[in-house]
Amino acid sequence: MAVSVLTGAFALHQGQSGILSGGIFLLAAGGIMRGAIQHYPHSRFGACNAVTMARMALGCALLASLVTGQVAGWAVATVAAVSLALDGIDGFLARRSGLMSDFGARFDMEVDAAFALILSLHALIGDPVGLEVLVLGLMRYLFIGAGFIWPWLTAPLCDSIWRKAICVLQIATLIILQLPFLSEGQGIIIARIASAALLWSFGRDILWLRARR
Repeated sequence: MAVSVLTGAFALHQGQSGILSGGIFLLAAGGIMRGAIQHYPHSRFGACNAVTMARMALGCALLASLVTGQVAGWAVATVAAVSLALDGIDGFLARRSGLMSDFGARFDMEVDAAFALILSLHALIGDPVGLEVLVLGLMRYLFIGAGFIWPWLTAPLCDSIWRKAICVLQIATLIILQLPFLSEGQGIIIARIASAALLWSFGRDILWLRARR
């Protein structure tokens, strides 16, 4: 309920772009529900997927802010921090309720990726950082694109605590980059450290997949 109120208030603050964001959310939610019908193995959607859906709504609210040019700042950082706090709760709820699935894991992953891209655009436009911040938002999509060229990249990866930790570092860094008191030098250093860690993580996974192709 609190997430819904926060999302609604933030979107209404954006005026017409908030309505656009709501439309985008409805389209995305429709696509998710269609995918659930085809690939979700359980009869209940569950609180776990509802939490992920709420995180998607928060991402749509930030997309509205991006469209209006009201980028970065405390409001964006707060909404992003709420989303980060919710990340992981969906997995816990899925395990607790016995509703774990490949669909739910992929849903969560793609919400994370979209959120990172939206936040990286906020940081690029609103804060004194360079194009390197886009590494934090585009790596997932570049990896997917590379899979069309080298199909062995699409093979399943083993579970990795390092990958999860760097994903948290990625989003946490993007949240910090929204803060208005950050200096240009601080922003660049933080963005480059997180980008280097993310590149290392993807490079590690690529080498692992290549060795097992």
